Amino acid sequence: MCTVVVLRRPEAPWPVLMAANRDEMLDRPWTAPGHHWGDRPEVTATRDDLAGGSWLGVNQTGVVSAVLNRQGTLGPAPGLRSRGELVLEALEHADAAQAAKAMGDIDCKAYRPFNMIIADNRDAFWIRSLGGTGTCGLKVETIPAGLSMFTAHDMNDPSSARIRFHRPRFATAALPDPARSDWSSWEKLMASREHESEAGPHGALTIVTQEKDGKRVGYGTSSSSLLAIAAPGRRPGIGVAWRFAPGAPDVTPFQDIKL
Repeated sequence: MCTVVVLRRPEAPWPVLMAANRDEMLDRPWTAPGHHWGDRPEVTATRDDLAGGSWLGVNQTGVVSAVLNRQGTLGPAPGLRSRGELVLEALEHADAAQAAKAMGDIDCKAYRPFNMIIADNRDAFWIRSLGGTGTCGLKVETIPAGLSMFTAHDMNDPSSARIRFHRPRFATAALPDPARSDWSSWEKLMASREHESEAGPHGALTIVTQEKDGKRVGYGTSSSSLLAIAAPGRRPGIGVAWRFAPGAPDVTPFQDIKL
């Protein structure tokens, strides 16, 4: 179960702000964001070294793509493709609308269930697949203006303890200022282990399930990202700012990723 927070303000200088924690088995190998695919030089993304795909990336036209597992679907399944491939496929498109349309046309039966987020400086979409047979419950929805939160449940689903507890905290937090690289309020929230006493470790934003000899093991939060998509002309280059913590954000500093 990962977490993605999306704040859409269509008329703002930074129309999309995103925060994402990756939760995974901590011994699963991965690589921090970079140009890891020779046939995709336009993509900067994290890499899952085991399956070869990604859970979060951006392309040279400013499209951001992320994928999350649904409930009870951690890890690969025999005969099915890696969901990390979907991030890379989405980033083959020049804008979020094209990418979302392409994801709506995939063979959903080839993947385990997922939530997917695709955004640029104009649009943002949630793609959901429940897996299985038939149409897999596959749907593409626009992410509305305002604050939305995603875990292994549906968008803003209050049955998720993490959404129920933490979404109101984001709603009242001070806004980040990407122009000054000031994400202090969101950095603190993404590092939070609050609510783990009431709902267990999975109620926290930074998950710690086991510790051995002072080291975190088992399942937990392995990295964190903060991204901002700028309005046209607001920021040079592709118009995206990305700060990345190569470890759990309560103990690992964020650093800027060169795009």
